Amino acid sequence: MNRKIVPFIVLLLVLMGGGAYYRQKNSGGSGKEVTIYGNVEIRQVTLAFRVGGRVAQVKVDEGAIIRQGDLLASLDTQPLENALRGAQGAVASLLARNSLLHNGYRTEEIRQAKNRVEATRAAVTETQRQWIRQRDLAGEGAVTQRALEGAESQRDQAQAQADSAGEQLRLVAGGFRKEELAESDAQLSQARAGLDAAKLALADASLTAPASGVIITRAVEQGSMVQSGTPAFSLSLTKPVWARAYVGEAQMGRFPSGAKVNLTTDSQPGKNYRGVVGFVSPTAEFTPKSVETTDLRTSLVYRLRIVVENPDEQLRQGMPVTVRLGR
Repeated sequence: MNRKIVPFIVLLLVLMGGGAYYRQKNSGGSGKEVTIYGNVEIRQVTLAFRVGGRVAQVKVDEGAIIRQGDLLASLDTQPLENALRGAQGAVASLLARNSLLHNGYRTEEIRQAKNRVEATRAAVTETQRQWIRQRDLAGEGAVTQRALEGAESQRDQAQAQADSAGEQLRLVAGGFRKEELAESDAQLSQARAGLDAAKLALADASLTAPASGVIITRAVEQGSMVQSGTPAFSLSLTKPVWARAYVGEAQMGRFPSGAKVNLTTDSQPGKNYRGVVGFVSPTAEFTPKSVETTDLRTSLVYRLRIVVENPDEQLRQGMPVTVRLGR
């Protein structure tokens, strides 16, 4: 072999070896399997009463496995029941008043008003006749001026009573004003809103689980007083369970959204969990301390969120996981 071309062959082999090493390093060492690292993420919910009161009973403790809708604790409902009855009474009273205004006066009331008008008109006619008689007698000197003035006063009083009875008849026959009806409608609506609030407050005296999970912390005891919004329990949700993992830029194409992966833990290295990549962060960041390796300490990576399809109680919050591509 020509000695002049040997150095060129050696240089070519070095370059080819370096390229192969670079591809192997950035592809996880295999075209079929790529390994990345992360941690388990389980959502937690802080549960609290929406109303305040005295705790009547606590049904669960830390570590309890519960299902959605299970009763966790309840408050003394006596004050809330009293408030509910008061709201019901207010609605009933205003409803009766509102019905009266909208229906108007009864036929019997209108008839009574007409009878009062007729009676006062008859009184006006009689007092007018008496006044005329007294006036004529006074002209003849048969009665005193004082008697004439008394008859005139009685006539005027009868006329005033007749005018009042006529106004009352027009009021009864015409019904209530629009402003009175609108005011009654508004008062009834407000009372019904108060009744709905009282019903909701009574329902909120029972604290139930919004989802299935495990009670992590318990912060209430029977007999204690709690305010609205005071934390009572912390609930670790059973589903969904995610894994937060990180991938380098060179490997991003291997982990698109929807990619199938396998996950394992150090506590159960022989058990595989199935997962699907659900989210790939568009922003690069430095590898978190919890998952960094010697090679990744200064590397920029992209965060993945992997949905675990077959989680169990062995997956705990923050647990390290190994994620491998390919199933």
